[in-house]
Amino acid sequence: MVFAALCVGLASLGDHAESRGAQQSAVTAIDIALEPDATMIQRAEAVNARLLKVFPKGFALGATHHPHISILQRYVRTADLDNVYASVAKVLAAEKMSGWKLRAFKYYYIPWKSIGLAGIVVEPTDNLLRLQQELIDAVAPFTVRTGTAAAFVTTPESPSINKPTIEYVAKFVPKATGRHFNPHVTVGIAPQRYLKKMLAEPFDAFTFSPAGASVYQLGNFGTARKKLKAWEIK
Repeated sequence: MVFAALCVGLASLGDHAESRGAQQSAVTAIDIALEPDATMIQRAEAVNARLLKVFPKGFALGATHHPHISILQRYVRTADLDNVYASVAKVLAAEKMSGWKLRAFKYYYIPWKSIGLAGIVVEPTDNLLRLQQELIDAVAPFTVRTGTAAAFVTTPESPSINKPTIEYVAKFVPKATGRHFNPHVTVGIAPQRYLKKMLAEPFDAFTFSPAGASVYQLGNFGTARKKLKAWEIK
């Protein structure tokens, strides 16, 4: 009886250690993003509706596909998320983003097979570049080199994560940072032949401001699927 109890106890300890190890090794794909004001949201939603008419299989912007400006995408240890939030909050507290004016000036898209992921491009500013570098430094202690589809949000309607999305997050630093930074608001998916025509149209440039900042868990195509933490810009 004593031996049996000892075996059960050891097995329980083993299960606990395995569970704790799995927690420590879990990874989350995050997007530290600026939340645009109503001016950008309305424009993004209008373009999104347009793209859905020509490609209904795309995604609709809304509660689980938030319009946002990605400043930094990273794989971080899930167990360190609270540390990530605290580090981001410290950076944001030192910035005065309420007075920032950002200018949207064109469309662009990232090709993938016969389709493209489209966005509204925002002019990079010294403020955006400084913020990005500060965030890179702040979350560096909690990042890991890469992750798998398990790091992302999936749903029964969108059960998989494509390889370009997984690779994009892994290579965001340095390929999408510094002089390579292309701030934008993703607006949807459409066939490339349609997007080429859209890019050739005159673009009515406009200005807007950030209204908040958030940490999201990413979904397929780099969409901001699950809001993990949010801050209001006052």
